[in-house]
Amino acid sequence: MNNHNVQVCSYCYKAVVLTCLVIVVFAPGISGECTCNIKVDQPRNTKNSSVSLRYRLISIVSILLAGAIGVSLPLLARKIEALRPENDIFFMIKAFAAGVILATGFIHILPDAFQTLTSPCLQGMNPWGKFPFTGFFAMVASIGCLMIDTFATSIYQKRHFHIAKQVNIADEEAARDDIQHSHSHTSHVHGHAHGATYSIGSDQELILSENIRNRIISQVLELGILVHSIIIGVSLGASQNTQMIKPLLVALSFHQFFEGMGLGGCISQAKFKSVSTAIMAVLFSLTTPAGIGIGIGISRVYNAHSSISLIVEGILNSASSGILIYMALVDILASDFMNPKMQNNVRLLCGAHISLLLGAGCMSVMAKWA
Repeated sequence: MNNHNVQVCSYCYKAVVLTCLVIVVFAPGISGECTCNIKVDQPRNTKNSSVSLRYRLISIVSILLAGAIGVSLPLLARKIEALRPENDIFFMIKAFAAGVILATGFIHILPDAFQTLTSPCLQGMNPWGKFPFTGFFAMVASIGCLMIDTFATSIYQKRHFHIAKQVNIADEEAARDDIQHSHSHTSHVHGHAHGATYSIGSDQELILSENIRNRIISQVLELGILVHSIIIGVSLGASQNTQMIKPLLVALSFHQFFEGMGLGGCISQAKFKSVSTAIMAVLFSLTTPAGIGIGIGISRVYNAHSSISLIVEGILNSASSGILIYMALVDILASDFMNPKMQNNVRLLCGAHISLLLGAGCMSVMAKWA
């Protein structure tokens, strides 16, 4: 029933991620000559190459640990009373993480996508130099998120409303049979059975609807994060410029940590089974390090300034920014800030706004180096 639908949705977004990975890795290998004269980042000597390789290997370990810790903290926090999703401190942490995700989309990814798709290498190519594709793909990705949100939620709710309705009918028929065999308790039995069925059914529908929406949010959010993680991983792994790798190592480690916290908070609220939770956490933790490893493997043939590479990277970055911006504003912030619990607590509301601004500000500063 619900588990089957959730698995199908899970397989779909994982398939999209794998497709993006294949495109990022193999598309730059296609002969797409650049028309502009940009110096491709190449090692000057063997010593510089070995030094850059050492830093890239260090970055794999650093980013892996940062991502794993970040995504695990909200999941482990469920066992701590003060950090459970129903408590105030969880709203504060989630607001900070949402600010990080929002700034990642607006300040980090979107400007990179604009720079890539407006590169001089693409100005002479039709239609890349004649239409603002960055904003277009970001808009399409945001609309796509809205469509997934609405259609998936509608399908789940209709399916489970139909199942719940069948259960209620069966219960009512059983109650009528009891009534016929026990005339002396007719009104009591009927009233008790019908009232209990309605109350329990309503509560179950409400909880089920909330869980379904949280699962959709967490899966779509992870999709947007993973697409971007693949790109930055391959870019870092393919670079042999030590001066660029050093600040990226630090910035991306913090970046993965805070992004992991935001994703972990959504996964925690979705109440997946242990296996599904572990798979999503491991997938997030391994994507960027795997991208770095792939980048190291193709560093000698990878040309970051080829037209094909620029187009693929620009499109995926644009789509990723649209996904992250939509998810941060609509599915995380709007949902939490309009929550009656937060609306009725002025101190919590102010604290959440401050936490949001701090998260966005921290990631905006780090975006200068990442």
